[in-house]
Amino acid sequence: MRNENDELLPVVRAAHLDDALEKPPWLVEGLWARAGVGILGGAPKCCKSWLALDIALSIASNTSCLDTFAVHDAGPVMLYMAEDAAPIVKSRLLGICRHRRMILDDLPIDVITASSLRIDRERDQLRLLRTVRRAKPRLLVLDPFVRLHRVDENDAGAVSGVLGYLRTLQRELDVAVLVVHHARKNGVSNGQAGQNLRGSGDLHAWGDSNLYLRRQKSAITLTIEHRAAAPPDPLTLHLVGSEDQNIAYLAIHDVSAPPAVQSISDLDQAIVNAISSAGQPVGRTSLRDKLRVRNERLGESLTRLAGQGVISRVGDRWAIPIPASTGERERNASV
Repeated sequence: MRNENDELLPVVRAAHLDDALEKPPWLVEGLWARAGVGILGGAPKCCKSWLALDIALSIASNTSCLDTFAVHDAGPVMLYMAEDAAPIVKSRLLGICRHRRMILDDLPIDVITASSLRIDRERDQLRLLRTVRRAKPRLLVLDPFVRLHRVDENDAGAVSGVLGYLRTLQRELDVAVLVVHHARKNGVSNGQAGQNLRGSGDLHAWGDSNLYLRRQKSAITLTIEHRAAAPPDPLTLHLVGSEDQNIAYLAIHDVSAPPAVQSISDLDQAIVNAISSAGQPVGRTSLRDKLRVRNERLGESLTRLAGQGVISRVGDRWAIPIPASTGERERNASV
């Protein structure tokens, strides 16, 4: 005989719920919630995959995304890039690595190379669940949504089932899930950006963090939405360099920044030149005003140059180290 209690759902008093875990609220501050799900949407040729790779590489390397958004929960990432051939994915990652002076081999980035992944099928759901559980990534990137299923994207019930699986994956494995999805080519320019996503409105409502890219002529506008936090103002992005030059990456367009200061190597050299020409130690504020560069990028370059011994700190200022004289070097060597 069936026990009546077997038919009840588990219930607990609110005061007895588990306390919040001591974990950061952000995966990437201001850009993506920790262990959050969401959509990175935009029309074709809006650099959606570029931004997804920048976010993934930033988390794997613990460096600021778009040279601006700090990573709070760095760790391994996993990618499934269904529309880009493996050499293209690798080439783009290498281009971003060259910009940040990193070695791709050193980064915990795994790529799912299966020719097909259908998360509307139970078999592939189990395979993905087991694969992510073993790798334990901080972020899972699925690009694009249309290659992950064969349901009608306008059928709210069918789409809800696919998204429900991804939400379950996120909760069981404590992993952020970023899904790249296409927007309508001729979407409306006003209203919420998520309304331009192709298919069911459930896609827009599902996300904890959503990113939307929209191209207007040569400019790409990034709009950010969060379920539980105020969004920053929209940003304008542009693709720096080209794949033919073996270095290409997305950057935030700063109209006040001089064109020469775009790559890390250019900024490093500009800092050294500014300190050398001053003839005395220079403060960070003075450098920022002179070079007209974002404060975080300036700080990363100062730290890097100091670590290489190119510059040294003098109180709260920076200077070019004075080489020791021959006599000093001989005395130091004899100590």
